Amino acid sequence: MISRWSKYKEKAIGLRKQGFSIRQIEKKLEIPRSTLSNWFKKIKLNKRQRNALLRNWQRALSKARKMASEWHQQEKQKRIQTAKQEAITIINNLNLKDNALLELAIAMLYFGEGTKKSSGIRMSNSNPRLLKMFIASLALIHKIDINKIKCGINLRADQRPLAMKKFWSQQLNLPLKNFTYVIVDKRSAASKTYPDYKGVCMVRYGSAAIKRRLEAVADEFCKKIIDTKKFAIKTKF
Repeated sequence: MISRWSKYKEKAIGLRKQGFSIRQIEKKLEIPRSTLSNWFKKIKLNKRQRNALLRNWQRALSKARKMASEWHQQEKQKRIQTAKQEAITIINNLNLKDNALLELAIAMLYFGEGTKKSSGIRMSNSNPRLLKMFIASLALIHKIDINKIKCGINLRADQRPLAMKKFWSQQLNLPLKNFTYVIVDKRSAASKTYPDYKGVCMVRYGSAAIKRRLEAVADEFCKKIIDTKKFAIKTKF
């Protein structure tokens, strides 16, 4: 019995000898892989044909990886957008004019990121938006004198101190003279810094009273949450 694919056999064998993979031929001619495997099992490819087959395989693999990467990027963007929409919903349900809520936010921030052993407020971060929010909240709630805020910057070896001082000055809306020191880590000279990394800025303000209050607010909030039955964590040993 003559196979319905017999008329394509010569063309399929020709493609195989040109270096096409079985999968490529299967897709191109729409012939079952089992049929192709049977046709090709006696074909002996020479070195040139094997090299062509390898090149085709490498190109196909590169294309598949590119398509997979693009798909993952698209899915990542979808997840980011979903998270952003969820965040907007949460924020819209908050009363941002409530100073107690605002103070809780910066208290928890300081509890996690602030320097605990200093006599005054010291907060370090690489995110300008976070530090700007922290400063603005302190000014709103505690009426601090922004002109008395001092800043220091920690940079990598290939970053320009003056340019970074200007960057942070503009981002935080603080005078350039308020940036009192820049420390450059010479150990980082062997690697290049990412363009969007602007170093770590430390914001300092000499108020032990505000520091103690922020730490107390955060600590009391943590204890309150832990002691609430709704949030109790049940652990089995």
